[in-house]
Amino acid sequence: MEDGLTRPASPAGLSWYMAVSQLLGLTVIAMTGAWMGQYRGGIAWESVLQFNVHPLCMVIGMVFLQGDALLVYRVFRNETKRSAKILHGLLHAFALLIALVGVIAVFDYHRKKGFADMYSLHSWCGIAAFSLYFIQWLMGFSFFLFPGASFSLRSRYKPQHVFFGVFLLVLSIATCLLGIKELLLFSIQATYSSFVPEGILANVLGLLLIVFGLVIGYILTRDEWKRPPLAEELALSMDFKTLTKGESPSSSQ
Repeated sequence: MEDGLTRPASPAGLSWYMAVSQLLGLTVIAMTGAWMGQYRGGIAWESVLQFNVHPLCMVIGMVFLQGDALLVYRVFRNETKRSAKILHGLLHAFALLIALVGVIAVFDYHRKKGFADMYSLHSWCGIAAFSLYFIQWLMGFSFFLFPGASFSLRSRYKPQHVFFGVFLLVLSIATCLLGIKELLLFSIQATYSSFVPEGILANVLGLLLIVFGLVIGYILTRDEWKRPPLAEELALSMDFKTLTKGESPSSSQ
């Protein structure tokens, strides 16, 4: 009872923005699926429709799940830090796995059709985003989940981890926008300027991806919405700092 009373309530406005972010995220997934199903023939692995697996998986993994993973510390404000870390890492792992399926799908499709790989700006940004995302996950696991990293080392690395987390979401959304434009030019270049329904749907999808990123960024940059440390975490942090600065809490050095 006392523990529940001392835990801070969710700040005003946070729940509303969280709901908007989830609505936007699910909408971009639904629109991507509708685009692939209605105008690109559907989704399958063992056919010419294999390519369509790629955009759907990348939007789910590198945009929606990555964005949700970044929000874990805002949503689960009153859970233990370790529980939040585990969920944060798991969501990023699921995002990586789903994105990997999308990457395999497009390379396999290109191989079967005899198309060239890695020549466009979209593909360069995509491989960079996926590779850096994987490295970011490994670094985060090594520093924050795997036992052994010191408190001082974690503290020094944390700002870089936070920065690259936001940067990778921005890069992923930008890569999706490049992919949307590239697919439209390949598929409906002759009719794109005529405001055909497929072009309008894809353009709206691109705008919603931008808005999704803006909402996530707004939530992450509001200082008053950051997860406050629980009382036991503050005490543990002080103990770690004391030990880090000297040989022991009573050390004279």
